[in-house]
Amino acid sequence: MSAMQHAAQQHGSLEPMVGRYVHMDVMGEMCRVYFEECGSGIPLVCLHTAGADGRQFRHLLSDPEVTSRYRVLAFDLPWHGKSYPPQGFEAADYELTTERYVATIRSFVSALGLDKPVVMGCSIGGRIVLQLGHAHGEEFRALIGLEGADHQRPWYDTSWLNRPDVHGGEVCAALVSGLVAPQSPERFRQETLWQYKQGGPGIFKGDLYFYRVDSDLRGKLGGIDARRTPLYLLTGEYDFSCTPEDTLRTAESIPGARVTVMKEVGHFPMSENPGQFKKYIDPVLQEIAAA
Repeated sequence: MSAMQHAAQQHGSLEPMVGRYVHMDVMGEMCRVYFEECGSGIPLVCLHTAGADGRQFRHLLSDPEVTSRYRVLAFDLPWHGKSYPPQGFEAADYELTTERYVATIRSFVSALGLDKPVVMGCSIGGRIVLQLGHAHGEEFRALIGLEGADHQRPWYDTSWLNRPDVHGGEVCAALVSGLVAPQSPERFRQETLWQYKQGGPGIFKGDLYFYRVDSDLRGKLGGIDARRTPLYLLTGEYDFSCTPEDTLRTAESIPGARVTVMKEVGHFPMSENPGQFKKYIDPVLQEIAAA
């Protein structure tokens, strides 16, 4: 749904996506995971950014051009959004690892019986699709990394993200606010930041454990075969967390990877400026569907 379409919505109108829960085993732990879906055709699994949830993909879920060809599914990682943590979560701090992240995605695909889905992830999701392509590429039709690279040098101090003397959500939102491009509509900028204000205590920090400690993929992506499983990397020109240079450097080590630098967007293209993002993602989805 474009910004103009959204503005034209009338009282009582319903959006087309539906939300459900699926129970799935992640490394021996049963997780109750919330997801929203819309459309039919090729499965397109969408992975949200650190500390956020699947609402970031609401515009894609309501786009009839996309959902006429794709079954779009956006799930909240355990601990995020409407997905509860697994039983016994109170006994340990949350830390997302590469192994657990990959296991969660593969478990979701298995639980829903998805046949060779396309996976599109942003930020931490953009990083993990590289690992999916390296270790499990044959399981996927194509992989799309938004704001993704094999490594970024940390520019933030995670010690502020879970303290009793500050509001964790507001600190999280403040940390990422500069990653939104100046051209992004204010309405969608505020929606994007609102999700960070709502995150559970320590969850953004736990996701960044994966991002800054456990997932340096430099020199470790030799298993990616972009001829067998096409790999698309799209990064916003205003992203200083994963810069276009980071993405271009990563692609140089992956023969066949296709890179696009998106104008007038930052780190959250699908939620901060859905109209601009559509200009870039539509040709990619059309090419995958045609293939």
